[in-house]
Amino acid sequence: MELFDLTGKVALVTGTSRGLGQYFARALARAGADIAMTSRNKETLAPFQREIEALGRRTFATDLDVRDHASIQKAVAEVEGAFGKIDILVNNAGCNVRKPALEVSWDDWNLILETNLRGTFFTAQAVARGMIERAYGRIINIGSVTCVAGYAGLAPYGASRGGVKQLTMSLADDWGKHGVTVNCLAPGWFETAQNRVLYQNEEWVRYLCDRIPLKRPGSPNDLDAPVVFLASEGSRYITGQTLLVDGGISTGATKATV
Repeated sequence: MELFDLTGKVALVTGTSRGLGQYFARALARAGADIAMTSRNKETLAPFQREIEALGRRTFATDLDVRDHASIQKAVAEVEGAFGKIDILVNNAGCNVRKPALEVSWDDWNLILETNLRGTFFTAQAVARGMIERAYGRIINIGSVTCVAGYAGLAPYGASRGGVKQLTMSLADDWGKHGVTVNCLAPGWFETAQNRVLYQNEEWVRYLCDRIPLKRPGSPNDLDAPVVFLASEGSRYITGQTLLVDGGISTGATKATV
């Protein structure tokens, strides 16, 4: 279990005002890490900050808009000032606009790609400077099953997540010699605030489950062990990889017809 003990490590988890970001932070805290958390309005983080502190962990909350380069630089500097280092980055902040491809606007495209892809790169870049100086780091970029599969209504989102997969491989090659691993954690279909409306459609949920070999959507706690693994010494010889946590939907499995 020492391989998965994060005691003494500092983890920066972006986009922790709700959803999977909170689950990632919670899992890392339970494994022993102190947590820096971000939101575009840090005041919204106060209840979650208290929850993590109740686990006996140190916390720090700061404003971060990943579409603003100055905001990224400021937030990373504040976290390093508060803790003295960042050992783990979970690049979670993201967004989506679900529309048929013919209805996607120029602004829709820019919002999604600037948040999910450009923001991921420049946050990783800002954090990696300190990691490289200390010759140690774990960067976990959050992707999705759309890194490897296409879905109607998700053209710019899929493009951004596919870009995150490619970006992960490039950064892994760039920074591996400095002791920094870079991997992509790619959830499948998990209910979040962004897609909750889909899960209110029972017919759609049945259709989805029929396509998933494990026959259910993901539960947020299904991501606890994977994120801790990628943040820990247990993954020290793994870099540039995309870990799909998707119940097997990326296999393309469907009902047998013969």
